[in-house]
Amino acid sequence: MSKKEISGSDTSSEKEIEMTFLEHLEELRWRIIYALIGIVIGTVIAWIFIDFFVDQILLLPAKKANFNLQNLRPFGQLFLFFEIAIIIGLIFSFPNVVYQLWKFISPALREKEKKYISAIVIFTTLCFLIGVVFAYFVMLPFTLKFAAQFGSQDIVNNFAIDEYFSIILSVIIGAGLVFELPMLSFFLSKIGILNPGIMKKYRRHSIVTILIFAALLTPGTDPVSQVILAIPLVFLYEISILVSKIFQKKT
Repeated sequence: MSKKEISGSDTSSEKEIEMTFLEHLEELRWRIIYALIGIVIGTVIAWIFIDFFVDQILLLPAKKANFNLQNLRPFGQLFLFFEIAIIIGLIFSFPNVVYQLWKFISPALREKEKKYISAIVIFTTLCFLIGVVFAYFVMLPFTLKFAAQFGSQDIVNNFAIDEYFSIILSVIIGAGLVFELPMLSFFLSKIGILNPGIMKKYRRHSIVTILIFAALLTPGTDPVSQVILAIPLVFLYEISILVSKIFQKKT
């Protein structure tokens, strides 16, 4: 083969690689657009029913804990309601975001693995929702009760509404994300970064890390809430070891 032919072959190969890379970026761009469209639709739906979400769901823990909430900023409630609508929109569109992510990753998967995308999306969403429900019905009541009862009886606890919602939403979303630990284990095991041997070896280190993470995630200094979050995290870690064992990359 002549140098010219070799050069022409190399140029063609480089062009093919470049086009493949550009097509990959184009696919990523459209997946992001589809995810953003889902978030916008979720936010609009949340805004339509914003009074219900705020009064009947997000303020309910405060009512049960006998919180005195107050708004300290002009138009504070308006901007707060916008923020809540966006966050609820993110939660609503979470399945679509996960689906777009897996569709972007799917070209790197085997044909047999692509068949499980729907199951992965469902399981990922289910883990997230379980975390949200756990935070709302278990973590928040203990956390808010502790905050309401702690301190001197001579001091009136009037909580700023933005601080209250910051606690509520951070705990709910944080718990939803940490409940994705089994799915993270699945993904890292499939690409060969993680294996059950590594997870078992560093189990003690992971438990300490989990306790630190639970302390950072739970607001205030309530040890009860920290333990309440840490227990399911340890349980999820053990489930993640099993998931890693089942789906670890075959060498």
